[in-house]
Amino acid sequence: MSVRRKIAVGARLVLVLGVIAAIVVVQLTALNAHKHPRKHKHLVLRPVAPRTLNGIPQPLGIAGDWKYVLNDEFNARTLDTSIWQAGWYGTGVTGAPNVLEDDCYSSGDVGFPGDGSMHLAVTAQPSTCHGRTYPYTGALVSTNPRDGRTHGGFQYTYGVLEARIYVPGLHGQVADWPAFWSDGYHWPNDGEDDVMEGIGGNMCFHFHSLHFAPHGPGGCTSEFRPGWHTFASDWEPGKVSYYYDGHLVGTVTKGVTGKPMFIVIDDTVWRRHKSLTRPAALRVGYIRVWQPVAGSVASGVHYEVWHGVQG
Repeated sequence: MSVRRKIAVGARLVLVLGVIAAIVVVQLTALNAHKHPRKHKHLVLRPVAPRTLNGIPQPLGIAGDWKYVLNDEFNARTLDTSIWQAGWYGTGVTGAPNVLEDDCYSSGDVGFPGDGSMHLAVTAQPSTCHGRTYPYTGALVSTNPRDGRTHGGFQYTYGVLEARIYVPGLHGQVADWPAFWSDGYHWPNDGEDDVMEGIGGNMCFHFHSLHFAPHGPGGCTSEFRPGWHTFASDWEPGKVSYYYDGHLVGTVTKGVTGKPMFIVIDDTVWRRHKSLTRPAALRVGYIRVWQPVAGSVASGVHYEVWHGVQG
């Protein structure tokens, strides 16, 4: 065998051995990754710069020209009953909208301690409603005009719903079962827009409707830790886009309804996730609803808003 041929054979042998070694390394790496999954670092999102239009703050991270149709800063010492009422379809101590909750709601757990925010507390105090006693007491307020009140309330069709919320936490996860949402009057036909809901320690968004209940399309993120955050949904015909701290986190285009909705925010306990229960308070800095400035949206979109009149 010539020297040239010996060199060629040797080169091929080296190449084959290199390929085999590479395959072995890849397989061992995959096996090790399966046994020891890679821990992803916490995603740090850059702050979104706030903007104003004619002195009016605009939705964080959402383009367009917007006007207020609701703005409650919760900087008073009491609940504005021309808009809000504590409790779920009633006052005082009421039942909960979900059978999986491990508490009743009490208006006594809605507080204004003077720090410029509304507190919705979950307490380890037993509560009784619908003939049953639960180990916890939660808090809920809504703008539902049909919750037994004679005056007041608020409902809207399409627009941006946004809130600044302090989310309670436990071990770096969302504690309790906090939720910020809007709801139609005939569930699920009229829809339910869950802007922020703490599920299994994560922050989640979903839209429920007749053909997508109880598990509507949406998603969850673990990249937002407990603390102060801004949550928003941009609701338009056939589409809802969700923004956390001004960043788009998801869009729903299936089952999106167009019926009027009222606003709900609450802190409660989910018995399926008792390990994440922590008697604490969800705090609300503001809740706002915007609709487009006249002439800034395509024709054919019918935005509605209804304000109750306090007697």
